Amino acid sequence: MAPFTPPPRIRLSRLRDIGWSVWDPIGLLPAGENWNDPDNLCFADEYDNYLIAAAGQLRRGVAAAEVADYLVGIEAEHMALGETSGCRERALEVVAAINADPQLWTLPEGQNVAV
Repeated sequence: MAPFTPPPRIRLSRLRDIGWSVWDPIGLLPAGENWNDPDNLCFADEYDNYLIAAAGQLRRGVAAAEVADYLVGIEAEHMALGETSGCRERALEVVAAINADPQLWTLPEGQNVAV
């Protein structure tokens, strides 16, 4: 029997980098600032649950278009912002950025993350 391998863990700071630079549907982050600037830490986790869910779906093999639909639904319906101009494009950019980040998932030292 193969030894137990713990599930990969997400690097939340990298996921926040993606979310705040590409998505930010509410427009909380002032232009030219970062989510981890001291004045912004009070809302840094605002999108975490949505982004973690999206990343997890992609990791499990859910189609990119379906994950983008999830993010559009969060923005349009859950946040009650409606499907605004650019909504779908932002969602697709988030999905592409999550898929493109080879360092988003991590395992304990010495183990490789299979994507």
